[in-house]
Amino acid sequence: MTSVNTPMRRLRCAVYTRKSSEEGLDMEFNSLDAQREACEAYVASQRAEGWVCMRERYDDGGFSGGTLERPGLKTLIKDIEAGLVDVIVVYKIDRLSRSLMDFARLVEVFDKHGVTFVSVTQAFNTTTSMGRLTLNILLSFAQFEREVTGERIRDKFAASRAKGMWMGGFVPMGYDVVERKLLINDAEAAAVRHIFQRFVELGSATLLTRELVANGTLNKRGRPIDKGFLYKLFRNRVYIGEAVHRGSSHPGEHQAIITPELWDQLHAILRESPRQRAANTRTQTPALLKGLIFTATGVAMTPTATKKGSRHYRYYTSMDAIRNRAGEGTDGFVRLNAGMVESAVLQHIRSLLRTPEIAARAVEAARRNERHIDERDVVTSLAGFDGLWQSLFPAEQARIARLLIERVTVSSDGLAVDLRTEGLGSVIREMLTPKQEMAA
Repeated sequence: MTSVNTPMRRLRCAVYTRKSSEEGLDMEFNSLDAQREACEAYVASQRAEGWVCMRERYDDGGFSGGTLERPGLKTLIKDIEAGLVDVIVVYKIDRLSRSLMDFARLVEVFDKHGVTFVSVTQAFNTTTSMGRLTLNILLSFAQFEREVTGERIRDKFAASRAKGMWMGGFVPMGYDVVERKLLINDAEAAAVRHIFQRFVELGSATLLTRELVANGTLNKRGRPIDKGFLYKLFRNRVYIGEAVHRGSSHPGEHQAIITPELWDQLHAILRESPRQRAANTRTQTPALLKGLIFTATGVAMTPTATKKGSRHYRYYTSMDAIRNRAGEGTDGFVRLNAGMVESAVLQHIRSLLRTPEIAARAVEAARRNERHIDERDVVTSLAGFDGLWQSLFPAEQARIARLLIERVTVSSDGLAVDLRTEGLGSVIREMLTPKQEMAA
């Protein structure tokens, strides 16, 4: 009788490794390598049973075992679902998961695809009820250990903050971290003091942002400052020498940049409603067309404002209407919305500056005082007018408007804007000065 030898089934073994922190992962032989070496040795010892180690690596360095959101684990699960894995080999159970609920989900996936689970340092067989019971008990302790460790870390962090110690995180503008301590960066600290002082003077984050952008002030990351950054800066108590943890403030080990008096002044302004501060800003903002806008009959229109509830509205109102003098030929223009008129005038100026005629007049005006000015530089400057305008705060915009505008006439046909040729030359020279200084 002839005997037939049944070929041994080949079991594909996937080695999974994990380490919670990234510390030491850059070493030539790290914790992940040590785990993998032990698992491969175990698989080699089972070669007689048909075990073969897969070449694919399923590693998660710097990922917690309290979640399944791990790239290496996700790749492993995809390969299991694709039928590419027979046995999962780990160094310890908690390398796969520290959460009892997460592990139960993984076991369901393993069972569904006929995959067994092996721990090198703990002998388990997940296909038996006793093996599952033992696993659940160990996982319960692993989860308990993780929670206790988390509580211990949080308590240590809170105690350290209570002592005023720096516990890491994003380094605030004005400071550098040296040997885990906050030390003042003199250049940045001067910028922070200036920002606090200017806000107290202006009372407006919008105006301050425009001013800082125009001056080229950058934040800690080298980016232009915006309003969101300013409000975070203003609420950071690190600047008055304090350390904050979960709403509680403690004296810090670092030096303060801002005095308590300046902090109190700024926060007194912040306690006003944003709408009220915006209204205050508008009342302090010079009217763009003051002294420049007239009706078709030559009657001046002056800036006026009204208040309805908490809202302020700006207008340009005919002097005849203010003096209760209807007059003949007023064209019916008694009061115009200031914002709409200013926007229309500005748009008209932008259109004029793009025309060849105005460009030629600008070159001629600019060369009256400086003959060496290049025509191409003038054209480039005119094209960059929008950028210049947006970078200016209101007082500067009003000054530029007076340099450019001779007169604005309001009639039934619309707006007529007369430009000042000499003023056009002055603006061009101002725009070219920074380039000339840089070239020098």
